[in-house]
Amino acid sequence: MPKKKPFVLRLDPLMMELLEKWAADEFRSLNGQIEWLLHRALKEAARLKNKASSET
Repeated sequence: MPKKKPFVLRLDPLMMELLEKWAADEFRSLNGQIEWLLHRALKEAARLKNKASSET
């Protein structure tokens, strides 16, 4: 598995609260929820290659 690259993400407090609740509802960490949302957005926009999409 490739090493993940850390970075800082600034969010509006309300958005952060809503994402934390959504993550908890789906038994994910906040980081996992954000990764899942970004992965889904890339897939829906057809910007994710087949090999990369099968890794998650």
